[in-house]
Amino acid sequence: MKRYETVYDVMVIGAGFAGMAATLFAAERGLSVAQAGATGGIDFSTGFLDLMAVHPVAEGRYWDSPWDAVDAVIRDVPGHPYARLGKECIRTALDDFTTFLASQKLEYLGHADRNTPVFSPAGTVKRTFRVPRTAWKGTEALRDKAPTIIVDFHGLKGFSGPQIVEMQKQQWPDLKTARLAFPGSIGELYPEHMAWTLSAPERCAELAKAVAEHARNVEYIGFPAVLGLNDPVRTVSLLEELTGRHVFEIPTLPPSITGPRLRATFDRGLAPRGVCTFSQKMVLNARRADDGLFSFQIGAAGDVRTVRARNAILASGRFFGKGLLAHRDGVIEPIFNIPVTQPSSRTQWHTERFFARQGNALNLSGIEVDDRQRPLGTNGAVLHDNLFAAGAILAHHDWMRMKCGAGIAIATAYHAVRSMIDSGSKG
Repeated sequence: MKRYETVYDVMVIGAGFAGMAATLFAAERGLSVAQAGATGGIDFSTGFLDLMAVHPVAEGRYWDSPWDAVDAVIRDVPGHPYARLGKECIRTALDDFTTFLASQKLEYLGHADRNTPVFSPAGTVKRTFRVPRTAWKGTEALRDKAPTIIVDFHGLKGFSGPQIVEMQKQQWPDLKTARLAFPGSIGELYPEHMAWTLSAPERCAELAKAVAEHARNVEYIGFPAVLGLNDPVRTVSLLEELTGRHVFEIPTLPPSITGPRLRATFDRGLAPRGVCTFSQKMVLNARRADDGLFSFQIGAAGDVRTVRARNAILASGRFFGKGLLAHRDGVIEPIFNIPVTQPSSRTQWHTERFFARQGNALNLSGIEVDDRQRPLGTNGAVLHDNLFAAGAILAHHDWMRMKCGAGIAIATAYHAVRSMIDSGSKG
């Protein structure tokens, strides 16, 4: 099959959480899928899957039950993406997504009806819905305030054991730290190289020997998230066997290995499902013919190709993913020229304090969609009956402050694919 000559059932625009989820859900339902997009939010992810933890943002109220928080958001913010989904759709989407990850040796754990407190890279504690298995023992140590040591390494930036201990020392007197030399390396360290190094059992043995003298009186050992790339559970299990202690990971500051792990998981898992991935290629523009067929120009200057599809799912993110572009006179959506809901003037983009707890009005910018997640024009009418949208590009949410980014991305991707299939537009 020649990939530039094929007419695909759907083109997924975006390679972050929403784009990957939409590609997965469409491929699992037998659709032929093309996907294009450059580096997305998934590459800088902590690896945690947030569903909903903070509402209202201005009050900074944290919720133990994400489902109660979803109910509150639907009541208070009827335009929020969750409001058109329903909790059953959200549950099913997250279950399908994590089942796929587990099939690729990236298992997630969590509670059915409550968030789990977990370490953030800065040493604070956040609430999230699903945690990689390699980080789960850390939630137990945190819960019990058990004797624990946090290990970091000379030359590793973006992770500080002393900072984590300093942040937690009042509530956790049995938490300590040690800084070690990383096996076989000197100078500046990089998480991906460290992860590859610890794929070798002999390097794990060296690390276990180095940490042993510091871990005599502890039950848990926490490491920065560098314990393997493609099968981190194997590395964690080996270190537990070698040290006789419970072992867990804490994400480093971005770029962390937790993002590349997710990326590698999708690279491995989507290819056997027949997905045609145009890696690191941006969709530059789109044209829709009278018969409804989309033609997309993808690539970069000097290497632009045309890809055709019967449907499209726009999952290009907001500003980081270039799904939205901020110009001097406003915010635009650059591929389909979809109207963007945004503050009426640039002076209203931000509050007087940029890092104010309530956030900034610009953070709620995005496109409007109908109940089937089809983008709307200025007159409120559906732009194209075979164009759908998912993820951060949708309006009326501040995913970062609400702690709902992964949940929105995965659940709206699921709903977009389901709506597309229900429309009967597969070729």
